[in-house]
Amino acid sequence: MKRINLALQGGGAHGAFTWGVLSRLLAEEDIEIAAISGTSAGALNAAALKSGWVAGGRQGAIDNLDWLWGQVGAVTDPYFSAWMSTLGPTAQHWAKSLHYSPLYTAVDFTSRLMSPYDFGMAGKNPLASIVDQFHYDKVCGDAGPELHICATNVRSGKIRVFAGDEISSDVILASACLPSLFKAVEFIDPKTGETEAFWDGGYTGNPALFPLFEKHLPDDILIVNINPLYRDALPTDVQSIQNRINEISFNSSLLRELRSIDFVKRLITDGAVPAGSMKDVLVHMIADDALMNDLNVATKTIATPVVLARLRAAGEEAAGAFLAAHKDDLNQQSTVDLADMFS
Repeated sequence: MKRINLALQGGGAHGAFTWGVLSRLLAEEDIEIAAISGTSAGALNAAALKSGWVAGGRQGAIDNLDWLWGQVGAVTDPYFSAWMSTLGPTAQHWAKSLHYSPLYTAVDFTSRLMSPYDFGMAGKNPLASIVDQFHYDKVCGDAGPELHICATNVRSGKIRVFAGDEISSDVILASACLPSLFKAVEFIDPKTGETEAFWDGGYTGNPALFPLFEKHLPDDILIVNINPLYRDALPTDVQSIQNRINEISFNSSLLRELRSIDFVKRLITDGAVPAGSMKDVLVHMIADDALMNDLNVATKTIATPVVLARLRAAGEEAAGAFLAAHKDDLNQQSTVDLADMFS
C-alpha cells in the first residue's frame, strides 16, 4: 500500500480538474490517502472526498465528488454531462465565448466598481446551499483522511488552518471567499474564542503544505495544481492582466513552501542537520498548464457543464499519465525537480 498526502489548490470552477484527478486516484486500490490540505475549490473537493469515503469507501468518495460538481454546474444527470462533453465545443472555445459574454462582463464590471457590501442579499455566496449539505459528522470525524482547510484572517493577514471539529460550512465558505465578490465570512474562531473575519485561503496558502509535515503522516505530498505556474502569452488586456496577477498571487505561497522544502532537502543531503531531525518530504505534482493557459478567469467564475466535464476528463487523463510514469516512485523519491524549478 502506498500512502500519500494530497494538497489541493483553489481556482474556482477549474477545481473540476481536481475532481477528475481525485476520481482517478481513488480507483487505485493500492493508494491510501492519509491527509488532505485544501483551499477554496480544493477545500470543497477535500470535504466531499472525505465525507463520501467515510460513508462508502472509495466508491462513496467518487460518488460524492460527482454529486458536488453536479451541484456546482447545476447538472445532476451524468449522462447529460457526458453528452455535453462529447458534442459540445472545446473548453478553449467556451473560454473565449465566456470571456466576451454579457454575463461575465456584467459580473466583472460590477466587481470592479462596487463592494459586495453594496449588494445586500445578492452578495450571498451561491456555494452556501451546497456546502450546507455536507455531512459534517463525517467531514470532521476521525475516520478517513485527515482534513485541513485553509483560510486567510482578514485583520491579521495570517493563514488559518482549520482541522477536525473546527471545520464547518462557514470554514469552507471562508476558504472560498473572494473579497471582490463576497462579504468576508465572520464566525467565532474556536482557537481565539473571538469573532474573526476570513477571506479566501489562496492569499496565504494555496494550499498550505506545512500541516502535512507531521511525523505520523507519509513523506509524500501530491500537489494538484490548477493555477498555471507559467504562461506563454503576455497578458495585455485588463481581464488577462488581472487574471495573471491572481494566478501569481495564488501560487506565491505554494512556491515559498516548495522553496523551503528544497532548502531542507539540501540540508539533509549535505548532512547539515542530524538524521531524522527534519522531514525529507517527497514532492509530486499533477497539473495541465497547457489546458489552463487556454482557459481564463471567466471559466473560473462561471461554472458551465461543458467546461466542467472537459476539466474532469483532463484531470483523469493527467492523473493517469502521472500514475503510468511515477506510481512506482511514490514512497521512494520525489518526482518534482525542485532544484530545477528554482534555478
